[in-house]
Amino acid sequence: MMGLFGNNNEQLPERRGVVSGFFKSLGKTEYGSRAVRRGRRLGRSTRKRFSCLFLTIATSFLLYLAVFGLKVNFYDIIGDSTSVSEVQEHLVSRDQRPPTSKHRRKQHFPCDVEFAESVAYLVEPGGFMNVTQFSLEFIEHEEKESETDLYMPRFGGHQTLEEREISFYATNQKLHCGFIKGPPGYPSTGFDLDEKDVAYMKTCKVAVSSCIFGSSDFLRRPTSKQISEYSKKNVCFVMFVDKQTLSKLSSEGNIPDDKGYIGLWKIVVVRNLPYEDMRRTGKVPKFLSHRLFPSARYSIWLDSKMRLQVDPMLIIEYFLWRKKSEYAISNHYDRHCVWEEVQQNKRLNKYNHTAIDEQFAFYQSDGLVKFDPSDISSGLPSYVPEGSFIVRAHTPMSNLFSCLWFNEVDRFTSRDQLSFAYTYLKLRRTNQGTPFNLNMFKDCERRSLAKLFRHRILSPTNIDP
Repeated sequence: MMGLFGNNNEQLPERRGVVSGFFKSLGKTEYGSRAVRRGRRLGRSTRKRFSCLFLTIATSFLLYLAVFGLKVNFYDIIGDSTSVSEVQEHLVSRDQRPPTSKHRRKQHFPCDVEFAESVAYLVEPGGFMNVTQFSLEFIEHEEKESETDLYMPRFGGHQTLEEREISFYATNQKLHCGFIKGPPGYPSTGFDLDEKDVAYMKTCKVAVSSCIFGSSDFLRRPTSKQISEYSKKNVCFVMFVDKQTLSKLSSEGNIPDDKGYIGLWKIVVVRNLPYEDMRRTGKVPKFLSHRLFPSARYSIWLDSKMRLQVDPMLIIEYFLWRKKSEYAISNHYDRHCVWEEVQQNKRLNKYNHTAIDEQFAFYQSDGLVKFDPSDISSGLPSYVPEGSFIVRAHTPMSNLFSCLWFNEVDRFTSRDQLSFAYTYLKLRRTNQGTPFNLNMFKDCERRSLAKLFRHRILSPTNIDP
């Protein structure tokens, strides 16, 4: 009995000998030869069947991964609030990737940002708003100068060069800053909002806003699990859209609830867009948040190509309070000189070349020079911003700078990266000794705040005339 349960190595030779002897004995007879040959044929056919079965299973498994595994990955990326359009967005962004070539675009990545651990104990620093103080009022109506003039009211008004020059002084003044109406009897200049939405925005103390006009993008909801309960209750998340975009979003499954919300976004419909150029129309909520949210102390702007993934109060604490800044915007990821930006805009046909040249020539005649990284007196680490993410305290200097920058976009091209440095440098040059605390942070920090996507590709029929 002990031999039966001994080491297997001791038993195997004995067993192999028995089996071998059995088949050898069979082979000595005709019946035995046929049995051996039949066994060999059976073994070969069985191996072929198993091989075919294995290949079939492996192919089916790979097809399953290709079809369903991709969808699982979408849910992992998108998070807890997924809609049909968000799944479509990833499919479209994948299809829109440019073909690979020898000249690959340089890759840029996010970097670590030392945000506070929680919003629970955040307190605005004492005296933070004790900055340069003066009173700003805004022109709301323009009168027709004479009955013979061919006058048409404009959203940005008809600012003269003399009025433009005076507006750069940080002093008590009344200036052009959008939302300007014509004389009685003239049509609205645009950006018309429902009274209920206007009343809601007047209650906001902290606002996060974005916009989609002309169905130019998908709706990207903030990552809900990264937003604190405090911010969900006390921060206004407002997405400005036009009727066309609202219809498109609804067809993709993004339908506002009874209170007008899609996720955290409060959907505010803008009627009668002030410009035919959708990019220029988008500058209204981008630059004029102090006009749209008149009671707000802080605001955050992010382009519709971004999905917010950090709590807005942590952003304000880090980029404004901790840095003692009134205005925060990142530098461009690749270009730092306006000369380079001009050439890039023309190379990619971003705007009419003649209009770009006229704007650029005007700025050079008024003192704009090439960026010099060794010149620390400018106060800017770059003359070209990446303006897709802006953090603001609504101080007089911050509001003035926003109005001035908007007026440049209204007067010249809608390419705001061309006018940023000129506007900032002229504001500082005009008000020497008056501080404007602007924090131009690193592009990698911007990439840590929100996930970046590509814009939706539009067919000509999807673009407003």
